Amino acid sequence: MMMYYILVGAIALISMLVSNRLKSKFKHYSKVHLRNGMSGAEIAEKMLADHGITDVKVISTPGQLTDHYNPRNKTVNLSDVVYSQRNAAAAAVAAHEVGHAVQHAQAYGWLTMRSQLVPVVGVASKFSMFAIMGGIILMSAASVGIGKMVLLIGLGMFAMGTLFSFITLPVEYDASNRALAWLERKNMVSREELAGAKDSLKWAARTYVVAALGSLATLVYLALSFLGSD
Repeated sequence: MMMYYILVGAIALISMLVSNRLKSKFKHYSKVHLRNGMSGAEIAEKMLADHGITDVKVISTPGQLTDHYNPRNKTVNLSDVVYSQRNAAAAAVAAHEVGHAVQHAQAYGWLTMRSQLVPVVGVASKFSMFAIMGGIILMSAASVGIGKMVLLIGLGMFAMGTLFSFITLPVEYDASNRALAWLERKNMVSREELAGAKDSLKWAARTYVVAALGSLATLVYLALSFLGSD
């Protein structure tokens, strides 16, 4: 189990470093003010209009880096610093979230698949570690057969979460590509502002990459430990 804790600690450390780097980038590009003077909310509304999307609302949500698109009620939720600010970071995040709304409107395959997995993954993620730990405990208590079955069920649920993490990657990268293409095509930003938007979204995407690789590494470790005990 010591190796497991070391692995989890290493993943957590890398995740923290990438997250801190993202916050640093966001803070830096928040100082690059847009020449067009538009706020994040105005950028989002303009991008929605340009794509002919009229049934999605842009609203403000509390917190920092809490921005997201909700396909259930069709809302682009922008954090306070993105909704009202007029800088390259806000433009990048706002356009990225609208990118998800465009994916939804166009029935983008990866987003559809991800949305279908949400209910299953929501349940699996809550109980996977309980099942895994329960299986390990049962195996150590001489209930090897039942313990291995419970552990295998836990690994299956954890694998669902890992699959979800990897399906999220093309969804996030595609939303960023749509956002940057629109910002450039519509001449919404200058070269400096576009470079800042690209850098901001690059680091945002890396948080998802780290999460996916971390989940995969944990799954592989647990699976090998399970097979090794057979």
